[in-house]
Amino acid sequence: MATNRTYEDSCGVAHGLDLVGERWAMLVVRELMLGAKRFGDIKDGLPGISANVLSHRLDELERAGLVTRRKLPKPAAVWVYDLTDWARELEAIMQLFGRWAARSAPP
Repeated sequence: MATNRTYEDSCGVAHGLDLVGERWAMLVVRELMLGAKRFGDIKDGLPGISANVLSHRLDELERAGLVTRRKLPKPAAVWVYDLTDWARELEAIMQLFGRWAARSAPP
């Protein structure tokens, strides 16, 4: 479970929300769908997120088994975040969700 908060419901949808339902979590996943990124690159892709919140979300997603953190080999030798294969399975769900939401009145 990504956070201490839970729906305490055995429904698959509720458990999925336990994993990625926190604010910004799905958008962090979206940013990583195209490949591994450095912290600053993820933050640049999410205007409005604070560094503290991003750090917390990445930690939660890593504990849940959705994100990995690794150091690139030299000469880069920087830390990057990437999705696990399991997290990549969210791509189709996210595309459907985006299409569904696009049918609503614009904000």
